[in-house]
Amino acid sequence: MMRLMLKSKLHMATVTGKNLEYEGSIEIDEELMKAVDLKENEFVLVADVNNGARFETYVIKGKAGSGTIALNGAAARLVEVGDKIIIMSFGLFDENEYRGPKVAILGEGNKVVGLK
Repeated sequence: MMRLMLKSKLHMATVTGKNLEYEGSIEIDEELMKAVDLKENEFVLVADVNNGARFETYVIKGKAGSGTIALNGAAARLVEVGDKIIIMSFGLFDENEYRGPKVAILGEGNKVVGLK
């Protein structure tokens, strides 16, 4: 049986920008994407810790080392700059294949302070 399981998670990211005049997506620093194995155009679930909003979008690559976490398009209406968010990606896994998610805990400036 295949199961839908948590694959990648950026925990307590800080929103650094928002742009309503864009097609949509979440821009994520390329280094953060690599840390948790996120790919450009990958589907993600975003949870805003400050206001409880939960929404889906897709990833676009931000400048490596920039700390960028920016929401675009309609999703930008659901967050404010400075909000803490959790970004999650899921995958289909066979029970014998799944080894757990790649999780990065983020601190100030969206720098990785812990990996699980």
